[in-house]
Amino acid sequence: MAIHIGRRELIAALGGTAAAWPLTARAQHPAMPMIGYLNMRSRHGDMPLTAAFRRGLNEAGYVEGQNVAIEYRWADEHYDRLQALAAELVHRHVAVIAAATTAAALAAKAATATIPIVFESAGDPVRLGLVPSLNRPGSNVTGVTQTNVEIEPKRLELLHELLPTTRVMAVLVNPADPLTENQLKEAQSAARILGLELHVLIASTEHHFDAVFAKLIQLRAGGLAISTNVLFTGRAEELGALAARQAVPAIYKGREFTAAGGLMSYGTDPTDSYRIAGVYTGRILKGEKPADLPVQQVSKVELIINLKTAKALGITFPITLLGRADEVIE
Repeated sequence: MAIHIGRRELIAALGGTAAAWPLTARAQHPAMPMIGYLNMRSRHGDMPLTAAFRRGLNEAGYVEGQNVAIEYRWADEHYDRLQALAAELVHRHVAVIAAATTAAALAAKAATATIPIVFESAGDPVRLGLVPSLNRPGSNVTGVTQTNVEIEPKRLELLHELLPTTRVMAVLVNPADPLTENQLKEAQSAARILGLELHVLIASTEHHFDAVFAKLIQLRAGGLAISTNVLFTGRAEELGALAARQAVPAIYKGREFTAAGGLMSYGTDPTDSYRIAGVYTGRILKGEKPADLPVQQVSKVELIINLKTAKALGITFPITLLGRADEVIE
């Protein structure tokens, strides 16, 4: 017996079936996990490091937009924005917070004691209170640390080795940075050992740079060691060019500084620590607990020398120092 279905009934039946398909599909494909990415830097200044973080995620089996989503928050170098940005990520119920830079890590830790946090920091995470132990983080926090704060004294030592008769030097710091207190203690301790008179210069925005170099010349300081800081890293090229223009022997942490005319750079490459942070974030998404993941330490340090700048300053590098350089710019 033939069954006749009217046109309206057919459309209604097909419409009901079509409406059911996406519901079934959604049931079969659960929502992607979401990572909250918090950084003290600006979006533009952080691009190479964000790429390194995503490479680490890829190594752990996660690709943004395919099987994981990332909610980004950049503080644009404003420390006072971090707490609100961290609270936003907690409110979004992200699966894990990747907190890059020390200040971001401290803000994330203050915002949640339950959501897993993977930090990337240039400081000692135990001294900063991020974790009780490197081997046994024991909470919702783990991550990667560079050795940049610990090698602050080494930068001063390198300047002294190059300029052994210079007795007056300066160190540039950002007072808003939570690492500044430890950086100053390390630098002042090294200065006492080396018999140097060390002046502390302050810059909390790029608008202070010209005044800093003017003060440096007024003090007749023979060298400048620039402490590790997000503001200075984001403007390493500007600082390198300014040091060259003002004929100041200066040292900072990254190659960008030396390539722009700074005399020397000595520090770690942050892309490595960001990549490892990405790997750790992926492992936590797969079910591992932060408390079971020891804090990783990136300890490879590069010394880069700009001989062109040295010649312009009338400085001759000793063979012993040149021999230790990882790269020489001529």
